[in-house]
Amino acid sequence: MRFCLLIMAKSPVPGQVKTRLCPPLTAEEAADVAAASLLDTISAALETPGAVPVVALAGIVRREDVRDALAECVVIPQRGWTFAERLVNAHADVARFGMPVLQIGMDTPQVTPSLLESCAEFEEAALGFALDGGWWALGLRDPQRADVLSGVPMSQADTGLRTMEALRGLKIRQLPILSDVDTMVDARAVAAQVPQSRFAATLAEIAAVAR
Repeated sequence: MRFCLLIMAKSPVPGQVKTRLCPPLTAEEAADVAAASLLDTISAALETPGAVPVVALAGIVRREDVRDALAECVVIPQRGWTFAERLVNAHADVARFGMPVLQIGMDTPQVTPSLLESCAEFEEAALGFALDGGWWALGLRDPQRADVLSGVPMSQADTGLRTMEALRGLKIRQLPILSDVDTMVDARAVAAQVPQSRFAATLAEIAAVAR
């Protein structure tokens, strides 16, 4: 089955990404962690059977490694003032592909091709809760149905439940619960799950320098 794997991403610019990691990280180190997370996510997406990777990007990419990875994907600009607006618009923009959409972010670098392929199997909708009460994945057979997100407050402890309520009326498959990376506690826990990843290597390098 072919599906659009939509990744919401922000360019890893120091001071603009993963600011909740600072301190103990510097802005530059937090940007390196964000870049590693994005690169791992894109790698998993490119290796996912049936996936058409599309990155909805905010910001200007200055890192060569990120530019090279993005060159292998379809890249569209994020549109909107609030994150909810950008989500709705990104889904509307990929509706032209005429296929189901599985949307994720750039802060779950532990995803694997097999997990993403499995998560794309749903009838009408799918939702993967995050440990912090939000969600890390949203699947929609009709991406235009993402318009219900416009009324959902994002980045709150009840965002996941509110999103589930907004999707009421659709047959929703609940996906595995994952931890996304917002804090250093999250980052260390996720790195331990994927010790061979760029993400884990970046954190380990930062820790080694700090010592």
